[in-house]
Amino acid sequence: MSDAYILGIESSCDETAAAVVRTGEEIVSNVVFSQIATHQPYGGVVPELASREHLRAILPVVRKALADAGQTYQSVDAFAVTQGPGLAGSLLVGISYAKALAFALDKPLIAVNHLEGHIHAVLLEERQKGNRELTFPVLALVVSGGHTHLFLARRHKSGWTYENIGHTRDDAAGEAFDKVAKLLGLGYPGGPIIEKLSQHGATSAIKFPPSQIKHADRRTKKNESSREENARFDFSYSGLKTAILRHVETHGMQPSIDARRKALAGILEPKLEQYLALCDRQTLDLIASFQLAIVNDLTSKTLAAARSYDVATLFVTGGVAANGALRARFEHDAALDGLPVYFPSRPLSTDNAAMIAAAAYPKFLANDFAATDFSAEAGMILK
Repeated sequence: MSDAYILGIESSCDETAAAVVRTGEEIVSNVVFSQIATHQPYGGVVPELASREHLRAILPVVRKALADAGQTYQSVDAFAVTQGPGLAGSLLVGISYAKALAFALDKPLIAVNHLEGHIHAVLLEERQKGNRELTFPVLALVVSGGHTHLFLARRHKSGWTYENIGHTRDDAAGEAFDKVAKLLGLGYPGGPIIEKLSQHGATSAIKFPPSQIKHADRRTKKNESSREENARFDFSYSGLKTAILRHVETHGMQPSIDARRKALAGILEPKLEQYLALCDRQTLDLIASFQLAIVNDLTSKTLAAARSYDVATLFVTGGVAANGALRARFEHDAALDGLPVYFPSRPLSTDNAAMIAAAAYPKFLANDFAATDFSAEAGMILK
């Protein structure tokens, strides 16, 4: 088949993104407009504000992606858009625009699951490196601000099938980073700040016990097979978040947190040196110990799942996969098990449209196009 150019659109949360990908394996353009400055004063994403920002940004972002790729609306072969999961209002902005383009230009429209996009971010870059021989089955950890999922991924004809064998019962790992950063007066987004500051604290200062999940997930259907019920590897971070809160209370850290929050509020883009000047040894040790607890939990459960299901390859993807400590731990521990582990590059770890266009390519080959009446699915399941 001749080259196929797919224009991808991603608007599931707080990044407006568009990209052109050739034949599912070459990024021709990739544009991301971040809303961090808009949501920073609130310490997290405000859904209504996110929708408004998407409305403002989507047209210029798509136009730039086409211009950077040397393409036009007429020259691309198909449009792809994130259908879910995500914020309903944000998703609808991208879907409405993609539908309008497909209808006006009489071109195929492909609906993509955001989680599958994160998995295909790894595939996309491995193909760009010339690595086309991945061994199956693949275990994919998708870990970000909104998701912490484990999927068994298998090839099926020209596409993929997925079996969820684990998810978070409460907070996602990235959400835990953001909430702890907010609790400690460090601002938003929390993940990058905590990663940088953790390098200046002692990871052994505070021992946080691993999460203990003692009851069945109420979301698990009763008619699922015993293998599925017994061989799940779920995550939970609400207990760790509460442990941080109790530590702050029992060690009298609130006055210094309030002072730090006030000082940082007056700095538009704080540098690492400014954060460090506002963090005492007690705070830095708490941050380092917290990050280690998250890294330990993610790696230990993922590798236990890999052994239980006898997988051949491991993917770690999503925004939290950009964390250097997490990557280093996975590379070390997976190597001990003789398990190859792949990550996306840091730009493709966070939400982007190149991964959406790449995930759409197998659907394009199979003529698996979206119906004209499809809509956003905020809680969309990957299967």
